[in-house]
This record gives sequence, structure tokens and C-alpha cells, in this order.
Amino acid sequence: MSRDGAVIPDVDVNRGACSAASSVSSAHARKALRLFAVVIGAASLAACAQSAVVSERSQALASRPASTEPTRSAASPARTHVAVARKHSPYASRKKAGETKVASQGVASFYSETQETASGEKFDGSELTAAHPTLPFGTKLRVTDVKTGRSVTVRVNDRGPYVPGRVVDVSYSAAQSLGMIGKGVANVRLDVVQ
Repeated sequence: MSRDGAVIPDVDVNRGACSAASSVSSAHARKALRLFAVVIGAASLAACAQSAVVSERSQALASRPASTEPTRSAASPARTHVAVARKHSPYASRKKAGETKVASQGVASFYSETQETASGEKFDGSELTAAHPTLPFGTKLRVTDVKTGRSVTVRVNDRGPYVPGRVVDVSYSAAQSLGMIGKGVANVRLDVVQ
């Protein structure tokens, strides 16, 4: 009691400060918990949306028939490529003499550099050899100039050509046989002989 007779309530100062601090920290904890719940919910929704997109794409790809024709741009020249898959065997059976397969048709060029070929042989321009991008080394090709009908049989021992639109590079000797030395290039048909 005070001197005037008024009643002063008994207040514990320490207890009031603790309960105020406790309510402030619990308010921060609730905000943090809400924020955490929002982040988890957003992450769950994003994961669901992502899985729906992935499953739609995979279903679309699975239902689409496989294309056997490669896609081409309108500007690229039309070329015919027939893949000749052959498993290497030292005891491979010989094909019949007249049996040939068309490998491709396009532009041929010739080269006369004196360097090592991709097969490891030293390049010799006087031999009837050629560079082809995919055929196995040792493959015999009949290269025929479609305009003149002249042809020569060459052996693949190098890789190339690396110029777009060209299907084969022949040695200088093979180019002479085809009559393309003056022109530098010729439209040819390639037939796999052996």
C-alpha cells in the first residue's frame, strides 16, 4: 500500500520483460515457420509442374514414329547417302563379282598432298586411292563421272573430304583417269565394289 491509501499492484518487473521477449521471439518463430511452409509449398508445386512437362514430352516422343529421313534445311543440297554397315572379319566371305551397292552420289574432288593418311599409310598420288568420310579403310569404290561415263576403281585409305557437298576425294592418278584435272571437281556416283 502507498502512503495515500491507494493500492499499488505488485508487479514483477523481470517477469513482464521475459513474457514480452517471449512473445516477440514466438512471433518471429511463427513468421519463420510460415515462410518455410510457403517455400516448401512453392517447391512442391514447381516439382509437380516440372514432372508434368517432362511426362508430356516423353509421351509425345514415345508416340511419335521414328523418322528414317534426316531433317534438312531448305538451303542444303539434296544428297543420297546409303550406309554400308560391315562388320570387320579377317575371314569375310567374298561377294559375287557383279554385286555392287550404290554408296552415294555427289561432287568429287582430288588432292595431291604428300602426307600420312588417316589409315596410317603414306599418301602416294600415283596410286588409285580415295578419302571417304565413313566407309571402312580398304573398301574398293568405283567412282563414275555421271557426265562422261568414265570410271575408276579406288581403295579408301583416308578420311575426307571436309568441304560441304563433296562425297569423295580421289588421288591425283584417279583424277587423271576420270579426266577431272582441269575442272578440279566432277559429279560422280560411288559404287561399293568390295
